[in-house]
Amino acid sequence: MIEQINGQIAAGKGKYAIVVSRFNDFITSKLLEGAIDCLRRHGASDEQMCVAWVPGACEITLVAKKLAESEKYVAVICLGAVIRGQTGHYDAVCQQVVRGVGQINYDTGVPTIFGVLTCENLEQAIERAGTKMGNAGANAAMTAMEMTHVIELIG
Repeated sequence: MIEQINGQIAAGKGKYAIVVSRFNDFITSKLLEGAIDCLRRHGASDEQMCVAWVPGACEITLVAKKLAESEKYVAVICLGAVIRGQTGHYDAVCQQVVRGVGQINYDTGVPTIFGVLTCENLEQAIERAGTKMGNAGANAAMTAMEMTHVIELIG
């Protein structure tokens, strides 16, 4: 029989760090609410959560790396919203954040979850911040919990 490793979506006892961009905060605040609500619904207390606000999406990765390296957190959840048209450097910002979050995973071994919206327009961002498409912050929190458990199972 093939061995299977399946993580559960439960907060457990560890602490979760959430890095959230202040830029587009009318969207990112909804992502943060979704992440916190999801963690609470799956057993996390407020003492198990730390929220770090940063100016924009580009600043997410530095703070996320510092939090992951601190060994205080079982996972780091990165939340932001980059909307094409709002900035002339949309592609550069998206690439930097995607690459940075991935690198943190490789460098630290701490699940660092990409919950940054990369949308063509404001309507898409609103849909992913708690309306038609669900809440990407809650999805990122679920991913963080599952990945934390998978890593625990691996040992």
